[in-house]
Amino acid sequence: MSTKIHALTDALGNPTGFVLSGGQASDLVGADQLLPGLAADALLADKAYDADDRVLAAAAVTAVMPPKCHRVVQREYDREWYQARHLIENFFQKLKQYRAIATRYDKLARNFLAGIHLASACILLA
Repeated sequence: MSTKIHALTDALGNPTGFVLSGGQASDLVGADQLLPGLAADALLADKAYDADDRVLAAAAVTAVMPPKCHRVVQREYDREWYQARHLIENFFQKLKQYRAIATRYDKLARNFLAGIHLASACILLA
């Protein structure tokens, strides 16, 4: 059983929201659930979240992510802003320090998501 954790973080790398999806599902599934309520001017993400820009246009945010190589129209992005994405990766590294999250001990998705919320609260307090 595999699961993807989709997370929103603020500009400092502090978590603001989580969604789980199946391991075989596209990353856009998590984006469709997290982005509609987003109150930000820009979204820093990796190539997996690059799509038709329909979700980003609905959320009225600027995409700061490299385009996929098979896009017909290659979009420009700010490379200096994109370097700040390491804060998100640092958050995931801190989250995976918790063994129950890294190895997914919980069988139910709701229990696993609750563990993610608990671990992120501990990260925020540290």
